[in-house]
Amino acid sequence: MSPLQWRVRPVLPIAKLLGAVALAALAVASGRDDPVQWVMTITVGAALAGWAARDLIVPIRLSADTSGVSMVTGFAGHRHVAWPQVERVRVDRRERRGLRNALLEIDTGDTLHLFSSYDLGAEPAEVADALNALRTNAPR
Repeated sequence: MSPLQWRVRPVLPIAKLLGAVALAALAVASGRDDPVQWVMTITVGAALAGWAARDLIVPIRLSADTSGVSMVTGFAGHRHVAWPQVERVRVDRRERRGLRNALLEIDTGDTLHLFSSYDLGAEPAEVADALNALRTNAPR
């Protein structure tokens, strides 16, 4: 059986890169010689470009097979956790200011890994169901 994989949708890094380019174009078009504006523009543009680079370098955020689950950690690192080490897989749902948010939580005892629908390219509840089914059927 091939591993299940969840990845960032391709439109997200493209949107982030377009945002960085638009920000630079607006700064150049304003024609101001304000150093604070330039520092802020460069900082925010570099952050957007770095965020997009992460999405392009490591598009697969989560994968799972019968041996366990592999997750992205840090900027581009990976961590494989065997199923017996996974204490819990669940979805944390919250509502703030009228906006609903759901995060997939993978609890390994010493760390808690969180994934949004943007990270997974799917709804966290669907991913949690697939992970829990795989975990239940995994050999002990």
